[in-house]
Amino acid sequence: MPLFMDIHRSAQGVTVDDVVNAHLADLEAQTKHDTRYVTYWFNQDAGRIFCLVDAPSKEHAIAVHEEAHGLLPDEIIEVQPEFVDAMMGLRQEQLPNGQTFPDTGKPDGGFRTVMFTDLEGSTERNEAVGDRAMVALIARHNSIIRECLHVHAGRAVKHTGDGMMASFVSVSQAVECAIAIQQAFDTHNSNDPDGAMYVRIGLNAGEPIENDNDLFGSTVNLAKRVCDAGEPGKILTTNVVRELCLGKTYTFEPIGVRDMKGFSKPIPVFAVLWLPS
Repeated sequence: MPLFMDIHRSAQGVTVDDVVNAHLADLEAQTKHDTRYVTYWFNQDAGRIFCLVDAPSKEHAIAVHEEAHGLLPDEIIEVQPEFVDAMMGLRQEQLPNGQTFPDTGKPDGGFRTVMFTDLEGSTERNEAVGDRAMVALIARHNSIIRECLHVHAGRAVKHTGDGMMASFVSVSQAVECAIAIQQAFDTHNSNDPDGAMYVRIGLNAGEPIENDNDLFGSTVNLAKRVCDAGEPGKILTTNVVRELCLGKTYTFEPIGVRDMKGFSKPIPVFAVLWLPS
């Protein structure tokens, strides 16, 4: 099928969550229109959104947006793969296997493990303790996570309100970091019961789209859904994370399949078991 890029030029005031939710709605509506929304880019500063879509025609692509959320593009154009590569920021020559040479000169295929964390009950806690105490609590929360990211070579991508989104080049480092985060919060809670915090963590791996130091695409969306499916104090992962840790000493416990919004098939989910430090 032809490949199209649609352009939304009037996205001022739109948040990342708005864009993610719109894309997930597209994924739910696309099948009946024989269309596949591949990914998207969001330039928040410029107020522009770009969607990449496989579709029989422009009309099919627009019909998905119309049904999903009513946010219609200002323009839609047919594009070639070379143009898509440029939009994705491949600054140097592409290798035959799809890898690219980043500034380090080393091959980098763009494969990442994406982590989401979420602090349980932050809204209720804020109401109970007040803004000043909550600011101090969140500062401690952020410090714990950032310290673990630093030790395990993770990159903090952005804050998500009650948590954080991070990425890792190494899958095993991501799992180790998730365990370290839970252990660090467990220690904090033992030392300060009144300020106890419990976080859920979700991990997924793939090739997200990177733009303006942010990450987008189905890999990111699924990591967020996996995080949302977990309980406080738990680490949940997809099967791809488990398989890429073959031979490591981590224990993955299957907890069944979960229906994830925006994904047509149930997703097998695994819990990473951890012990207090």
